[in-house]
Amino acid sequence: MANVVVVGSQWGDEGKGKIVDWLSERADVVVRFQGGHNAGHTLVIDGVTYKLSLLPSGIVRKGRLSIIGNGVVLDPWALLAEIETVRKQKVEVSPRNLMVAESVPLILPLHRELDQTREKTAGAGKIGTTGRGIGPAYEDKVARRAIRLGDLADPDLLGARVDSLLAHHNALLRGLGLPEVEREKLIQELLDVAPKVLPFAGAVWKRLDELRRAGKRILYEGAQGTMLDIDHGTYPYVTSSNTVAAQAAVGSGQGPGAIDYVLGITKAYTTRVGSGPFPAELTDGVGRMLGERGREFGTVTGRPRRCGWFDAVLVRQAVRINGIHGIALTKLDVLDGMMELKVCVGYRLDGETLDYLPASVTRQSRVEPIYEIQEGWGGSTRGARSWADLPATAVKYIRRIEEIIGAPVALLSTSPEREDTILVHDPFVD
Repeated sequence: MANVVVVGSQWGDEGKGKIVDWLSERADVVVRFQGGHNAGHTLVIDGVTYKLSLLPSGIVRKGRLSIIGNGVVLDPWALLAEIETVRKQKVEVSPRNLMVAESVPLILPLHRELDQTREKTAGAGKIGTTGRGIGPAYEDKVARRAIRLGDLADPDLLGARVDSLLAHHNALLRGLGLPEVEREKLIQELLDVAPKVLPFAGAVWKRLDELRRAGKRILYEGAQGTMLDIDHGTYPYVTSSNTVAAQAAVGSGQGPGAIDYVLGITKAYTTRVGSGPFPAELTDGVGRMLGERGREFGTVTGRPRRCGWFDAVLVRQAVRINGIHGIALTKLDVLDGMMELKVCVGYRLDGETLDYLPASVTRQSRVEPIYEIQEGWGGSTRGARSWADLPATAVKYIRRIEEIIGAPVALLSTSPEREDTILVHDPFVD
């Protein structure tokens, strides 16, 4: 049996929540390995909608162990609030089914305030962050001044860690003309939250190694998407972590050999939230129609998503960067009734044809999409559970996408309901 990594192959919002939930029924363990509570997953199970930001999607499944790895940045107050929310929906959350890496860096109130201040003062250059402190928390991690979950168990060490943190942040706040953080108040806030979150803390790397050796199926759940990766995305309009498949091992304390199959979640068209280049974006009625039909609003922020045609160049790039074995194609039904579809198969820049998105943000903003026109279909794909239920031209569209991106469709999602899924290849079967 294989261990599977799920990653987004575009700019996030590809429908990972449903796919991860669908796969979690086959998994024993579900692991979050990067990002924070800026990510959002919407699950619909037996008519009940669950909106998760930090908790792994496996938390809503009985008998599954959910793990938050060291590659995540953790807001302990947000975690407790989310736990309380899902408990009200009769979901069990306890140290029996949730474990958090003791080395995970914490997001503090000062991180949220700094994040929001930067966005407000950035003007036209704003990144489009969620303002939840994710970026500043990762900055502190890299600068080796972060407070980590395990630090909360040692009050003497905690004071020293807070001093190191505030030596930087209070100087920064003074420079921005903002009030400084009170040392004793911050320490007390951390001491107050410590007994509530420390029961979940543990050596995630050790537990995962034991589970893997015992033959348990492990599902690594990515957040955001490849084009938001700090190294490989449309920098600087990216998130603050590595969102690619290789991070699953690093962000959970496992070796590369722990990953057997990479599944790339891919929307049948393209969307993006926030600022940054978007070569295939549609600002006309077609773009608005895609947004309305697809209900393209952020799970966490509620912001409308920018919409465009399927960009095969970006997805092909993601396939290669992640080592994607197969894709899960989602929201095909949004294209129902459109008699003409376009697929971006290349870019044009200064008279040159490109088969990849260049790294320079200036060049990214200047590329022009090269479209290939595809025949649409008049029938419905919504709720289809076999290839025989799909219109012939819809199958043709899927096959052409497979050909251009260089990866097969392993799963096909035809509605938000988990049962409306066509399985071509089970990622857990190696």
